[in-house]
Amino acid sequence: MPNSPSASTPGHPALTNLTLSLGPIIGLGIGRFAYALVLPDMRDTLHWSYSAAGFMNTVNAAGYLIGALIASQAARRFGGLAAVRGGTVAALASLMVCAMTGDFVALSVARLVTGIGAGVALVVGGALAARVALARPAQASFVLSLFYAGPPLGIVVSGLIAPFVLQAFGPGSWWIVWAVLAGVSVVLIVPLLLMRLPSNAAMPETRADRVSLRPMAIYLFGYFLYGAGYIAYLTFMIAYVRDLGGGAAAQSGFWCLIGLAGFTTPWVWRRVLALDRGGWPTALILTVNAIGAALPSLSHSPAMLTLSAAVFGIAFSTVTTATTAFVRFNLPQAVWPRAIAALTISFGVGQTLGPFAVGAITDAMGSLTYALNVSAALLLLGAVMAAMQGKLKATGRASPTVSSRP
Repeated sequence: MPNSPSASTPGHPALTNLTLSLGPIIGLGIGRFAYALVLPDMRDTLHWSYSAAGFMNTVNAAGYLIGALIASQAARRFGGLAAVRGGTVAALASLMVCAMTGDFVALSVARLVTGIGAGVALVVGGALAARVALARPAQASFVLSLFYAGPPLGIVVSGLIAPFVLQAFGPGSWWIVWAVLAGVSVVLIVPLLLMRLPSNAAMPETRADRVSLRPMAIYLFGYFLYGAGYIAYLTFMIAYVRDLGGGAAAQSGFWCLIGLAGFTTPWVWRRVLALDRGGWPTALILTVNAIGAALPSLSHSPAMLTLSAAVFGIAFSTVTTATTAFVRFNLPQAVWPRAIAALTISFGVGQTLGPFAVGAITDAMGSLTYALNVSAALLLLGAVMAAMQGKLKATGRASPTVSSRP
């Protein structure tokens, strides 16, 4: 497979993975998650129901699912780095479209394209980041987790911008937010377009189609539940904070706290991510995630909302890192892209169903509290499923060189 943009010594693996993380920063941290910040203004201005508002993230998640399905093929045809770049450029272009129209269909298509681009960038980027991490066997889990720190960084970027733009320009200024975020993304994408990959990050030519993923079926189901649960929280929490009287500063602080907490995960969870104990590391992280989602149901106080953002943020982005670590410990390198794609597809189906279903429940019950309760329940059930996943048989596991610990 072509890898012409590569070089043998492009820099430190940590810097390489941080640069690769610019794809998820734009496609997920900004392209997907910033929607929660503009959702209240879009819903009021465009007269949407919660179901319609949820549908926008449902169609985005459907695009993410499509991106996951085509990611391996795109990487084989165009090269891994080219696929990551192409997906990120597509996500950036769709952000520009969001700033140009209020038509529901056009916005839906733009959100779909954002999801497709983000799906390709995350799946292929995750496989590349896993291989880049092998250059530092003693810190492989930590170096890998730097790639997945991208979405939390994007959350911080959008949290520092969107609430204050909305406050400055007033009701109906949601499109200005998208325009500003698109402009920021244009700057962020430059290092990704200029970067070079080490030769050891080249995607393997063999497809390893004979390696069955059936033994990890329950783990895939747990990741599906995570996809359905986490997205409900991130879709509707800013609307929840606003309904409680939180202004621009409160919304920005809450959102940035989620992102900043998520960025600490490479350090907080590094020992857990290094454990080769089947699905237990994922189960532990999902349990913490569920607790964070449930806290606002206990109290509406600023202290409880702050605690919820911190606890949720410190866990949510680490789940994806944990699934990649599970693949790295249990499967040979040649099957990593296929296994990561399978996990992403399972996750994508969950987050496709989650926002619309929870939005419909909120419309029917009349309170966003139900969205948080459903989110927490799904995350906790996902933790139970992950805990039931044991290590795969030795014949399917990666070599000791791959199964490194920090």
